[in-house]
Amino acid sequence: MDDSKTFELKVGVFILIGVAILFTIVFSIGDINLSKTGYRVKVLFNFASGIGPSAPVRLAGVGVGQVQGIQIIHDPKDDKTKAELTAWISDGTKIEEDAVVTINTLGLMGEKYLEILPGTAGSAAVKPNGILVGKDPVPMEKITENLATLSESIKTIVDKIKKGDGTIGKLLNDDAIYNNLEAFTADIKKHPWKLLNRPRNEE
Repeated sequence: MDDSKTFELKVGVFILIGVAILFTIVFSIGDINLSKTGYRVKVLFNFASGIGPSAPVRLAGVGVGQVQGIQIIHDPKDDKTKAELTAWISDGTKIEEDAVVTINTLGLMGEKYLEILPGTAGSAAVKPNGILVGKDPVPMEKITENLATLSESIKTIVDKIKKGDGTIGKLLNDDAIYNNLEAFTADIKKHPWKLLNRPRNEE
């Protein structure tokens, strides 16, 4: 074998080793193990909350798979557009048909993941390629809107109290009520026995 062929053989071996290393790194980062087997289920949402492929799937807080894909479909049953997630689940994992599936977040601003809460004990398990209906997460815009509404309601209540409206408003703003309460408290401190004195019923 001449030197040129020997050199080409060495280059080929190095390239093959490099490809194998790259292949291993890519699948390690993607948390994919070719030795694992599993099945797929589909989850329908009206609002997907920004979750994407490779998002973790957790059952009762334990990692059991990952989201493999997401697409927009038209659901003829409800005659509306929905988001369909395809989740890969590792073998041996039983998901009840009445399990609650939601999109959750790790921390306040963490990554999105698919959260599965176990269903009723003894109920049938979802089959491979079966369909689960997810519980839609609340959009951040809705949360902000609710907080704004709550803040406005609190402001209205505080304004009414300042004006003396309602029982609490009168108590805080009416000097006569405050003075009477203060006098009653002072009297009880001086004569605590009055709390034990029961008036006799008139015959």
